[in-house]
Amino acid sequence: MLILFDHGTPRGLAQAFVGHTVLTAYAKGWDRLTNGALRKAAEEEAIDIVLTTDRRLRYLQNLKGRTISIVVLTGTTKWSRVRSHIQRIVAAVEGSTPGGYVEIDIPFKLLGD
Repeated sequence: MLILFDHGTPRGLAQAFVGHTVLTAYAKGWDRLTNGALRKAAEEEAIDIVLTTDRRLRYLQNLKGRTISIVVLTGTTKWSRVRSHIQRIVAAVEGSTPGGYVEIDIPFKLLGD
C-alpha cells in the first residue's frame, strides 16, 4: 500500500506501517498544493491512502468513485498522544477502501491525566 502523509501528520507514524511505502507531501513537492490538487496528484501517482490532519477534506472532496481513501487524525497531533493510538491508526489505514473516509480522534488528554 502506498500512503501519503499530508501536512501535520506525525512522521513517527511511518515506522508503524511495516510492509507499506510512506511518502510525505513535502518530499513529493506537494506541500503547497490545495486539497483538490493534492487529491488529484495523489490519484495520478496511484497513492492508496492520504493520511492527514485536515478535517476540511470531508467537506471539500467528493470521494465517491475515487481510487484513494482519506484517513484524518483529529484532536491533537502531539506525538506523545498519537503514539498511544498507533494500533487504531494502522487498523484504519489497513481497513480503508477506495473512496473511503475515516476520522481517528486523538484526545488531547490521556485517560487519567
